[in-house]
Amino acid sequence: MTKKYDIAVLPGDGTGPEVVDEGLKVLEAAAGAYGFSLNLTTYPIGGDHYMKTGEILPEGIIADLSKADAIFLGAIGHPEVKPGILEKGILLNLRFGLDQYINLRPVTLYEGVATPLKDKGPADIDFVVVRENSEGLYAGAGGTLKKGTADEVAVQESINTRKGVERCIRFAFEYCRKRNKRKKLTLCGKTNVLTYAFDLWERAFYEVAAEYPDIETDYAHVDAICMWMVKNPEWFDVIVTDNMFGDIITDLGAMIQGGMGIAAGGNINPEGVSMFEPIGGSAPKYTGMGIINPIAAILSAQLLLDTIGEPKAAVAIESAVKKALRHDIKNVSAGKMGYTTSQVGDLIAGYVKEGAGD
Repeated sequence: MTKKYDIAVLPGDGTGPEVVDEGLKVLEAAAGAYGFSLNLTTYPIGGDHYMKTGEILPEGIIADLSKADAIFLGAIGHPEVKPGILEKGILLNLRFGLDQYINLRPVTLYEGVATPLKDKGPADIDFVVVRENSEGLYAGAGGTLKKGTADEVAVQESINTRKGVERCIRFAFEYCRKRNKRKKLTLCGKTNVLTYAFDLWERAFYEVAAEYPDIETDYAHVDAICMWMVKNPEWFDVIVTDNMFGDIITDLGAMIQGGMGIAAGGNINPEGVSMFEPIGGSAPKYTGMGIINPIAAILSAQLLLDTIGEPKAAVAIESAVKKALRHDIKNVSAGKMGYTTSQVGDLIAGYVKEGAGD
């Protein structure tokens, strides 16, 4: 019997629907080539829905999404909606509500893609950031006092629990072992200043490390991580860190791997439903022009398949992307690819079908 996966689709805002279309095109090609099927259900949430209805997340949607095998998201962010409303109301609520406590961000420079780092190539830029995704400064703890006055006080608290920290660290060790490359895990923190939070992170890190003698461990402050990602990115294999630092260093990672157009991400609940998305945002200035790069969405689809248990199809998608970048696509920036958004999807879907059975 053909295995069927229920995939919830959230096209979202701006160019989100355009890149989602191409990601689904490639997913369908992989399904046909590798003997499974997809049942797609689309949920039209985002800025347009909010402006029409005043509703950020429809009632019951988290319960509905929790029944899916995976969620495929385009982008959230609308130029006519105040920043923060959609991001917190949709993205953070989904991550927290579905307990997607890992943000997984591969940082891979593919052959044929330019990096701004001098004298660095694909062999030097190949690591993964495991970001804690449900606590820290993004937990929403804090408040204001005397707002709008000269005596205003604003407090934003970083929440770090032993449970939350340890499960993130344990996932990172397991992922590093499964990745099976350099087998080195680096803790990124700020133990010299953020002494309470990162004392917990550091203690948990080395306590869990005792269970993984095959994994080399080290530590670096977040500012040093940023310097070494630019100067010596080849030092890194897997990096584990908290929510805020992970948010920052993964954007730097996107730039050194060639740009947001190829930066994929996954919000992972290893025991539940996970959500996959390109990290570049909605890019509203390119909406409807057919020039946005869909490869980040396509690589997010690859992460989706790998996570739900279709590793051969996932490998086929990444191989197809590599082939397109090596031989066909001139530049990964919007409008400079030499192909339209839809043509890139066609190209990669075709390569997936050609490569089936290799």
